[in-house]
Amino acid sequence: EDGAIQMSLFDTQNLGEVTDPDFPGERLILCHNPLLGEKRAKQREDMLQATEKELARVAAMVARGAAGGRAGLQGAAKIGERVGRVVNKYGMAKHVVRTITDTSFSYERDEASIAEEAKLDGLYVIRTNVAPRRLSTAEVVLAYKSLEEVEIAFRHFKLRELEVRPVYHYLEDRVRAHVLLCMLAYSVQRTMERALAPLLFKDEAIPDRDDPVASAPRSAEARRKEQTKVTADGFPVHSFRTLLAELSTLVKNRVIPCGADRQAAFDLTTQPSPLQTRAFDLLGLGLKAM
Repeated sequence: EDGAIQMSLFDTQNLGEVTDPDFPGERLILCHNPLLGEKRAKQREDMLQATEKELARVAAMVARGAAGGRAGLQGAAKIGERVGRVVNKYGMAKHVVRTITDTSFSYERDEASIAEEAKLDGLYVIRTNVAPRRLSTAEVVLAYKSLEEVEIAFRHFKLRELEVRPVYHYLEDRVRAHVLLCMLAYSVQRTMERALAPLLFKDEAIPDRDDPVASAPRSAEARRKEQTKVTADGFPVHSFRTLLAELSTLVKNRVIPCGADRQAAFDLTTQPSPLQTRAFDLLGLGLKAM
């Protein structure tokens, strides 16, 4: 509103940095993601259409009420209450102009309000007080986006592969120990995922990211695995969880021959499948050593 951000900045680029007196000592990183803009525009249109569908039903009820119908709706207060529930349900009250009387109700889109909001579709601002000598404009954006890795880690802790149960500790040293164990387990998982990437729906070599604002690029090999569900070696592509399930069938048994002394006992590993052999080779764990 004050003109600190010139919309023409994004005509030729999708990233810029400005300062503003309202945010002293901070850098404001402006980002424009066209795909995000399209998504928000579609969501707004979907919500508008859903709102109009509900409002049409209210208008029909008001019309029946004006005609003396038993299922009609009359009275500005009652009509307004019903209309309020509809527009607040989808959060579109600011984009719909309503006219209500005791016996009538009409509505229309507020095109000016919609157009004003549409100007900001796909735009977001990252605030930071980190000095430019430590992080460039692009590096600030990448650092912000890396927070997604933290969210993914927490999901792994609670919901996915690690399935860490809720454990309620009250002593500080036990809390620290619990968090440490979680982090160590996740570190092992991440190390395994990197090594097993040729068998997983993951990039074996993450492509360089020329545009920090755009979605992270995927390698051609990762896209190929996603489409064909087959690795370059001809194995079925797995998630980390399903691959662990495949590996879990490989066990080592302690065999003691009947009637023999315990010193004659030996270890016997189940016959590995080609997939299991490949996975252990990628992990650098030869099955012969087992």
